[in-house]
Amino acid sequence: MASLLGRSVSVATLALLATAWPAASAWAQDEPKFDGKGRQVTEKEAPPAKRKIIVPEVKTYAPPEYPQEAKEQRIEGEVILKLTIDANGLVEKAVVHQGAGHGFDEAALAAAPNLIFEPAHFEGGDPFKATILFKYEFNLDEIEPPPDETPEKPTTGTYKGQLFDAGTGAPLAGIRLVITLPDGTQREVYTDVEGNFAFGALPVGEVEVAIDAEGYDPLRATEKVTAGEELAATYRITPEAEAGIIDVTVEGERPPREVTRRTLEQRELARMPGTNGDALRALQSLPGVARPPAIAGVLLVRGSAPQDTLTFVDGINVPLIYHFGGLSSVLPTEVLEKIDFYPGNFSARYGRAQGGIVDVAIRSPKKEYSGLAQVDLIDARVLFEGPIPWTDEEWTFSLSGRRSYLDAWLGPVLEAAGTEVAQAPRYYDYQGAIERSWDTGKFRASVYGSDDRLEIVVGEPGPGEPALAGNVGLITLFQRAQLGYEHDITPNDRVEIQLAFAHDALSFGLSNLFFNLDSYQFLGRAEYTRKLGALATLNMGIDMQAGEASVSARLPALPRPGQPDNGPFSTRQLNAVDVTSGVYRPAAYVEAEITPLSRWRLVPGIRLDYSKDTGDLNASPRFNTRFDIMEGFPRTTLKGGVGVFQQPPQFAQSVPPIGNPDVNGNYAIHYSVGVEQEITRQLEVSLEGFYKQLDNQVVARASTSGAFSDNVNTGLGYVGGAELLFKYKPDDHFFGWVAYTLSRSVRQNAPEEDQYLVSFDQPHILTVLGSYRFDDGWEVGARFRFVSGNLTDPIVCDAANDECDPTRINALYNAVGGYTPIQFGGLNSERLPPFHALDLRVDKKWQFELWALSAYLDIRNAYNNQNVEGISYNFSFTGRTPVTGIPILPSLGLRGEF
Repeated sequence: MASLLGRSVSVATLALLATAWPAASAWAQDEPKFDGKGRQVTEKEAPPAKRKIIVPEVKTYAPPEYPQEAKEQRIEGEVILKLTIDANGLVEKAVVHQGAGHGFDEAALAAAPNLIFEPAHFEGGDPFKATILFKYEFNLDEIEPPPDETPEKPTTGTYKGQLFDAGTGAPLAGIRLVITLPDGTQREVYTDVEGNFAFGALPVGEVEVAIDAEGYDPLRATEKVTAGEELAATYRITPEAEAGIIDVTVEGERPPREVTRRTLEQRELARMPGTNGDALRALQSLPGVARPPAIAGVLLVRGSAPQDTLTFVDGINVPLIYHFGGLSSVLPTEVLEKIDFYPGNFSARYGRAQGGIVDVAIRSPKKEYSGLAQVDLIDARVLFEGPIPWTDEEWTFSLSGRRSYLDAWLGPVLEAAGTEVAQAPRYYDYQGAIERSWDTGKFRASVYGSDDRLEIVVGEPGPGEPALAGNVGLITLFQRAQLGYEHDITPNDRVEIQLAFAHDALSFGLSNLFFNLDSYQFLGRAEYTRKLGALATLNMGIDMQAGEASVSARLPALPRPGQPDNGPFSTRQLNAVDVTSGVYRPAAYVEAEITPLSRWRLVPGIRLDYSKDTGDLNASPRFNTRFDIMEGFPRTTLKGGVGVFQQPPQFAQSVPPIGNPDVNGNYAIHYSVGVEQEITRQLEVSLEGFYKQLDNQVVARASTSGAFSDNVNTGLGYVGGAELLFKYKPDDHFFGWVAYTLSRSVRQNAPEEDQYLVSFDQPHILTVLGSYRFDDGWEVGARFRFVSGNLTDPIVCDAANDECDPTRINALYNAVGGYTPIQFGGLNSERLPPFHALDLRVDKKWQFELWALSAYLDIRNAYNNQNVEGISYNFSFTGRTPVTGIPILPSLGLRGEF
């Protein structure tokens, strides 16, 4: 009969995650410190002031079921789980830290929620939430031989023992033991709360034992494993002569410096239905994010234009977030650690934007060799990472790349359909990094970039545009070479530095018209954080852009004031320009984090930005606050903020002769107020109202001199609305949310002109999604979206509208034999029908001994709704036809990883 051993708790470096640790209520009391990853840490204290931490201990053990297949094959193993234990001693979350396959992982996860612990606490203090490593061992003590078979002679032995402090005699918990087997491979375990450790079945022979514990002298030993026998050992390690106490890492989410920060976890990023497993496309399902028109690869945040929202990679700005058509993002999910999304009222750390901020963190390479390869109908990708050979284990590397192959199969399909295609959309991206980490910081050198290309042949000019024939081409690319350094100088002082060399390029050509932008810049930022005391932290930083940009173009000018626009676009007078200019935009900021009460957080800050091209020196004061009405569970938080946000004009808007040197930056004031409420441990709801006042907006006017255009700061506008989010935080099986946004985005080109809705205004945005993971490796998910239709400038009125006049003249015949349309109604005066679609996703993973295979099917627009994305007109503008978007689009993918 099989029995289970190993009711052991293992605490890696005494990692404790405390979310209910009472904050100090007086200046004289030290406030908890934070490490470089936002984790709260205790300070080293000299005895006898140190406080003993009592780690969680099992009160009620819950044995797992032994997998039947593993039992039949006489396979043993051990699974290490990472358990989050609340202040009541209940298991709040369990994930596999070190798996064993063969059904052991699933059995351990099924049993873990039934464990009950004595919660973590300081000696004589209140309990707090903690994260520990807990080990389940699956050992077959007695197996009856199958009928008519003789038991095989044992070929393995077992090895267990206990570890003590040689000075005090106390058992040592959370200490790592590494053994080297006769074949050179290594295994590791951690001691539990009683100092116990146990390895599973081991091959016979001598094993080398290594124990390296912080604050203790290292220990080396050689033991012999005998077939069919159990080796029991007791070790005592000696404290170093000058050793202090062992640091205890108390993990907790650092309170945000913004009113609203939405962070997606890795599982949400990779399993979002309708995104093809692309993490950054998951942003389009969050509150405040509008649906882009058709397949446009842009991010529309709280009624702002696409260029008003900036994207950062480890603090360095990149010019775009999605490849052509929004098919995928410029960074694959596999290299991401997390994505922080700030829809408004963001920290003074960020500037040069009046919309939102997306800050992407690249994860550290793994310390063991691993890799993956994935293919689907759109692209293929590879990744390989691990320790750098011939260096210590803290030096690691990662290499990854991705290339689409739409050009391999979509091009021939389009040609067969009669479309003259020179090159179908093609993109690739790449990422490479080396990293060195240590207890108080890390250094990283990385390179990454993206390249997109598209070319279509226009054989015959279209009606009304006789000069437009030839090739249509578009190229976008960026490259970054980046250095990053993070270091906790002392428990109260931290520095973070990011430096990068950047190359960005945009090239567009249509027949004899073209526009090319090329820039080389040095980008950098540095932030110093100083803990001033128990109640205050000061963040100071600089942010730099410096380099050179060039523009060359040949484009038609806008019609002069009073000049009739009765001719094709392609026959207007062409203007050419070729200009190079320096770019110099430094900035500095200071921001305080003040906690006068444990439940109240104040974040005042100010940012100074200078733009050499416009000569502007702007100050942007900001203030955010959060107040917990109810501390602990269920937490209730009020939040609010107000701030000034200034965005410099685009390069082509301010540099003559294509731009206006007298133009200034765009100006916006953000207001927001909201509430967050925990309902259960997994379910929370948030409601936030926002308003953005827009002034000094750059508007293109027809030039009186015949130049391309005059850019002036006469634009006004506002954006207002509310966001509601019901979110179920990921557990072992399910994650999901319901998000609803109500908004209105209005502009004026000048105070004396009429207001109009911007083309990306969407009053109602509803997203409902969820994904459920079964115990056998299957996961299914769905996403439903209902969004107000996009706005358009109609030429021919909708016959279904009672106000439509079928006798209206819609166009004027011009001298070159074409028709010039006459706009019907005001700017953006017609709203297209609402968009709605259901996306589905199914994942399956097979775990083998040395590798894993995954397959997924992602279906966009599962019920094939014919969503209207625009209007097409005949050559004489006497009739109109709706243009529908993407039909049902399945994507099947395979991934292998080790």
